[in-house]
Amino acid sequence: MQIQALDEGGGVKQRMRENVGLLGRGPECALLDRLIAAVRMGESRVLVVHGAPGVGKSALLEYAENAATGMRVLRAGGVESEMELAFATLHQLCVPLLDRLEHLPEPQRDALETVFGMRGGTPPERFLVGLAVLTLLSDASEGAPLLCVVDDAQWMDRASAQVLGFVARRLLAESVGLVFGSRRRARDLLGLPELEVTGLKPADAHALLSSVTHVRIDQDIRDRFVAETRGNPLALLELPRELAVSRTASGFGLLDADTLPGRIEQSFLARIGELPEQTRLLLLIAAAEPVGDPALVWSAAERLGVTPTTVLASGTDGLLEFGARVIFRHPLVRSAVYGSAKEGDRRAVHLALAEVTDARTDPDRRAWHLASATAAPDESVAAELERVAGWAQARGGLAAAAAFLQRSVALTIDTSRRAERALTAADASLRAGDIETARRFADLADRDAQSEFQRVRAHLARGHITFAAGFNNDAPRMLLTAARRLEPFDMDLARETYFIAWASASFGAANRDSLLAISRAMRELPAPEGSPRALDLVLEGYALLITDGRGAALPILRRAKTALADHPVQDLLKWGWAACGVSALLWEDRIMPDTPTRAVEEVRTAGALSELPIYLHALGVPISLSGEFAAAAALVAQSQAVADATGVPMTQHTQLLLTAMQGKEAEASALIAATIEEAGAAGQLNGVASAHWAASVLYNGLARYGQALPAAQATTRSANVIVSQWALPELVEAAARAGDDTAARGALEGLADAAEPCDTDWAQGILARCRALLSDEAAAEDLYREAIERLGRTILRPELARAHLLYGEWLRRDRQRAEARAHLRTAYETFVSIGMEAFAERARRELLATGENVRKRTNDASASEELTAQERQIALLVRDGLSNPEVGTRLFLSPRTVEWHLRKIFAKLRISSRRQLGDALSGTEPS
Repeated sequence: MQIQALDEGGGVKQRMRENVGLLGRGPECALLDRLIAAVRMGESRVLVVHGAPGVGKSALLEYAENAATGMRVLRAGGVESEMELAFATLHQLCVPLLDRLEHLPEPQRDALETVFGMRGGTPPERFLVGLAVLTLLSDASEGAPLLCVVDDAQWMDRASAQVLGFVARRLLAESVGLVFGSRRRARDLLGLPELEVTGLKPADAHALLSSVTHVRIDQDIRDRFVAETRGNPLALLELPRELAVSRTASGFGLLDADTLPGRIEQSFLARIGELPEQTRLLLLIAAAEPVGDPALVWSAAERLGVTPTTVLASGTDGLLEFGARVIFRHPLVRSAVYGSAKEGDRRAVHLALAEVTDARTDPDRRAWHLASATAAPDESVAAELERVAGWAQARGGLAAAAAFLQRSVALTIDTSRRAERALTAADASLRAGDIETARRFADLADRDAQSEFQRVRAHLARGHITFAAGFNNDAPRMLLTAARRLEPFDMDLARETYFIAWASASFGAANRDSLLAISRAMRELPAPEGSPRALDLVLEGYALLITDGRGAALPILRRAKTALADHPVQDLLKWGWAACGVSALLWEDRIMPDTPTRAVEEVRTAGALSELPIYLHALGVPISLSGEFAAAAALVAQSQAVADATGVPMTQHTQLLLTAMQGKEAEASALIAATIEEAGAAGQLNGVASAHWAASVLYNGLARYGQALPAAQATTRSANVIVSQWALPELVEAAARAGDDTAARGALEGLADAAEPCDTDWAQGILARCRALLSDEAAAEDLYREAIERLGRTILRPELARAHLLYGEWLRRDRQRAEARAHLRTAYETFVSIGMEAFAERARRELLATGENVRKRTNDASASEELTAQERQIALLVRDGLSNPEVGTRLFLSPRTVEWHLRKIFAKLRISSRRQLGDALSGTEPS
């Protein structure tokens, strides 16, 4: 970030004189002043202040707090020993606002109360927690501008870091400032505005050095000292204490800048070493106690024989301060004290802290102290860690639960029990996103397994880990083996594993060999006891599709379709992403959006942001196929917003198809090429297949059949049975137009296998249209008319328009110009109204060839088209009656940000009220 020069006058200069840590920090202070001024004006601002230990970050954060006069200031700080305690830093920050929880929507209020241990309940998705914090901060800023300061962010627990990173990216129109101080660029804060704090300029460094040295030092020695400390203020203040006067003055004993933090710690250690034994023990207790609670520190100290009167009489040399909280002079003091202590002393201190920590209100801290006090395996402590892991997981702290379980494994003596706990730790680590740690504990479980069931579950864990690492050829094979081995022990789990194996092969395998092997194994399964569940029917239908063909699978898939409609949506979230293809395989266009729509609503309600893109894409593809481009674009925008918020990129299947259907050649070609390269490198072959399918649609629209042909062929070779099915009509058209009769007839044969058994208008309409391309004159005309009639009864306007286009092209070539014009005009007008530019231009050129004078035009411009995708989605939701908080919940925005967007929407649409949105957005599809 560029920092502008500052005129150090007025309040800035005065505050800098009051804090030596701000010496030479004029530009940085000016930046913070501008941030605070913007927040006072109703804007949101975020800044990550990062730099080496001792460089002055905390002084700058303190400056910001002091400058925020008239604002409410919330403070929190990461603590190294609390990094495994879920939501610890977030709780610090939000404690002063807990009396405002009643203002939050109920799901958000429940989420925060759960993660803060105020109530029991289902573990909330961390992004629902993020939305709750966003709403809470927005609500608190209504009364006065709000400044949130989080120091030592490098030591935030992972759950807090993820939530605050999410909040920072979603702040927009609230009077909220969020400032972090961190030694390094934290993973969850990457991409946010940042300020790197470096050493002081030479003049300021010399001035600071002079203030702490009281002997004459040669100028060249002073220059060297300043250079080797790189102007680090804490080093300039502390290191002269460490070196003898003669060594300082002569220049001997100076330091290497690369070891600067360690040398600063050594300086603190030298001071610590001169303190009495009881004082040093008190420092160690304070270093091991992460909350900074004076009552806890003194209670533990009393158990270890440390008396306040004795310690306070001798003082702590300014290294430790007791007030409302116990505060160290600098975090390096804490790490120096703890790191230099004897192992036995550390264990004794942790045991004392465990004994005085309330097991009811702080079970996680107590368990962590017990674990740190334990030198050897101990079943009672391991069991306590396992119990607390469940408590942490119930609060949504997956990373914390994984950490407790990992430590529990290390303290477990019994081999079989250790294997069980290792399996649980592997699962928790995977769910927390730590794939390598999950793999390590799965291997440990396999090594310690004492039964075949444990070994099978270890193998299953490895399969899930491989699957989570990216669709590839290894995951289907591993999951298939696990499913087979599970059958004697847990048939329900075996069936679910077979299903995930089938889906992983369809989405990620390089060919259909794995899919065939898995399907054959599924066919050998015994019939389920009682009435088959939706999962059983989908599993059987998918298997029959591969082993026996579409005709054999259809009756089962139709039953599966009915069962899915009635199935509890909560269960669908476990495997529904793989079941969304049932209606597509049945060529049921009207119900194709149903399952993903239900799933999207459930995921939104639960705030399960990480899972939302899967179902948004499952919904976006059928929405695009029906020609509802505005709604599809809104789904793309939301999916991209989720990816930005989570930092988890996903193949944009809907965007690929949408831009291809729109005929935006430059945009679509770039996205297709990037997806093929990036998804291919990551082993995401499903993404590659989607990109090739999009390319075939794009190039057919552009009438560049020689390019559409290989793209469609590449898609049909994919193991993904749905995308390859959808690519067959593209391949027939491209091959027929390119003069490759063999390829065209081969594709038509495959399409007939897929569509002929399905007596739906979509299936029969597409099949008739493709057969017409390869038929003689007598048959072609009837087939085109059948295609138009059939597709006219579907919701697939683009497919109907393409039938009119192909029929019009055929009629023109048959010299039936008058009738050709009618169909070409219908196609052209439909393409224009939908927004399919390439196909519209193809139809226009055909019209010109008939002798009709047609002016090139695009979809009628309207004020609504000035809206961004996110603005359009907000406008549609408000038009449909949702309130600002309801829109915010759905789109992961605060109500104030929704209001800010609405003001922009009203200005663009030239309206003044919500009631006018209906007319302003007339003709726009609902989302």
